Amino acid sequence: MPTKIHIYPFFVLKKLAQCSYLQNRTSRMRFGVSLLILTSISEPKPHRILIIIQIFRVLRVSVISKVKLSRYFLFLQKIKNMSRRKTINVTGISQLADVDQKDIWLMFVCVQCRQINLFKVGQKLLTPEEAYNYLSLECKYCGYVHSKYSDLPLSLENWQSEFLKKSSINCERFWKAFFREATSKPENYWKQCKTCGRILPSEQFAKHTGKTFGVLEKQLECKSCKAAINAKLNPKRTPEQLREGGANRRLGDLLAVLDEDEESRIDIQDLFNRFGSRCFKTKKLLDINNRSSWHVDHILPAKYFYPLTIQNAALLSSEANEQKKAKWPSEFYSEQELVELSKITGADLGLISSKKPVYNTNIDVNAAIDKFLNIRNNTNLPHRVEELRTIITKNHLIDYVSDVNKKILGLV
Repeated sequence: MPTKIHIYPFFVLKKLAQCSYLQNRTSRMRFGVSLLILTSISEPKPHRILIIIQIFRVLRVSVISKVKLSRYFLFLQKIKNMSRRKTINVTGISQLADVDQKDIWLMFVCVQCRQINLFKVGQKLLTPEEAYNYLSLECKYCGYVHSKYSDLPLSLENWQSEFLKKSSINCERFWKAFFREATSKPENYWKQCKTCGRILPSEQFAKHTGKTFGVLEKQLECKSCKAAINAKLNPKRTPEQLREGGANRRLGDLLAVLDEDEESRIDIQDLFNRFGSRCFKTKKLLDINNRSSWHVDHILPAKYFYPLTIQNAALLSSEANEQKKAKWPSEFYSEQELVELSKITGADLGLISSKKPVYNTNIDVNAAIDKFLNIRNNTNLPHRVEELRTIITKNHLIDYVSDVNKKILGLV
């Protein structure tokens, strides 16, 4: 069925025409052509004529431009019925049609039978208050309903009987904490892989922004499936090419040179003693001699300009470190864990518990530049200079750069 004329109402076009990138004739021409391409294929001829008039009037296109636009219609008529090549899946791994990549799930362990359950929430993140007030999670194994309207099960034999009643303050606070832990962070939700169909914790999917990827902003495939797909797409990539790209990674490389002096001051044995030789997140016992099993983690990430110091170092297992990566502490740790971490390391509790990342302004950018430019003979100097320029401009560090380094990097 043809699209109705009011798909492009006057006030919408007028608003678009006022955008800064539509303030010259060329940009207005391109915008008009884009609209025509979107509509001309499906619209009947009378509708197309009205749309042309409307676009011309709002975008203030000249008579000469109108002639040019009319020629585009001749071209569009030629491609109207052009056959289209089908998309070819070169990976040999197709996506599951019945899996909606935007759906999110909650995982909960039944209070009565201790079985793991998964509940499809939909496509919207719930607040702890919404979950507590409106959710009723029924266990598929024993039928017990997890809700603020339910008494706690009699299977909790070590509880006093009056505490199990839904009218008790104990029961009320239990359910509030139950739903808060399940929904307080996006990382608590689960997602279904569009390739293998498994429902997995969101941390098993790589980050990917965009509306297509849902509120969790995760890729369609789990990391396992993605590795299999990339094995086909990128069979000849070198280890260097597999390094994570982008300005944030280059920023981490830059700040890493600032950490060298500080890292040498960290006594690894003392770090193990302070953390009881256990991963702070998982409590897994770690062997100091098995270097591949543990990592010294930046509590406050290097990407926000924090060096590795005694107050900013945590002992994590390799698995936990892979999950944390460059996350801000409050995104990865619970509030109780943040308090404990502050006690162990002396980290500023107010800073590590802040909901939004805070950049460290107490840094020596020029020292980092000097070390970053301390190159070997086989280093690509122009590429390294360009990396520095990108990092400094992207992260608004130019005010911290000396006049000499600005001239060296061409920032003046």
